Amino acid sequence: MNTVIIIDSCSDLPFEYVQSHGLPVVNLSFHLKGNDYIDDFGQTIGYTDFYNEVRKGEMPTTSQVNVEVYTEIFRRYIREGNSIILLSFSSALSGSYNSAVIARKLMLEECPDADISLIDTKSASLGEGLLVYHAVDMLEKGASKDEIVEWVENNKLRVNHWFTVEDLNHLKRGGRVSGAAAFIGTILDIKPILKVDDEGRLIPVIKAKGRKKSLKALFDKLEENITSPEEQVIFISHGDSPDDAKSLADMIRSRYAVKDIIINCIGPVIGSHAGPGTIALFFMGEKR
Repeated sequence: MNTVIIIDSCSDLPFEYVQSHGLPVVNLSFHLKGNDYIDDFGQTIGYTDFYNEVRKGEMPTTSQVNVEVYTEIFRRYIREGNSIILLSFSSALSGSYNSAVIARKLMLEECPDADISLIDTKSASLGEGLLVYHAVDMLEKGASKDEIVEWVENNKLRVNHWFTVEDLNHLKRGGRVSGAAAFIGTILDIKPILKVDDEGRLIPVIKAKGRKKSLKALFDKLEENITSPEEQVIFISHGDSPDDAKSLADMIRSRYAVKDIIINCIGPVIGSHAGPGTIALFFMGEKR
């Protein structure tokens, strides 16, 4: 059997990467200015256009992937005789993974021999994308389905997610900070440094004063936690803030001879909650 790796749009990978590797995608969706859109790596609505609407005060809402969508894509690839690995957005941040679990059960009732492995990556944005990158690399180098699943399960809690936001009010909307904290933090120019924990939840860790110090704090977290940097590809995602993403990449390159640094915009689903100006850094450590 051939193995197919299915991903979701919250992996925030560059569209060119998804296309060139022929990756099937399940798309989360968002609602903006009275219209519904799929999150499709900036193809329907450009990243800058989306973030400009948010900057003007639009408040997009997001929707998870439903059972029917997963069932349809599973059926398509099972009927073609493939084994499936689904790498999913953290179940602590979306109900999409639970929809996939139900869809898998339905498919096994329909086709008992279906080979479908679901992985809750406990990750988000290019943290999820980092796991996809390694899984795809393994597949293209001839690894078996079981070897890929085992590697991802054994290494997903090594993926460090560190990020900072420009505007605390977006985190307030999502219940990540209180209204009072957002108000005071905005006045004092406080930028929280957050991470995704072992359960795949978003939690604040420390505070930095001002943008430059928040970017330096992300770099400091990399210095504290990265393992074998010369063997790593580092991922940086941003909420339409390419200059700050490049500054962080330059900081990293000035200290470490990493294999590569991949930078891409945060898609509309995650961007709806994090807001413009978010900078997120992803790499492998001993633990999160």
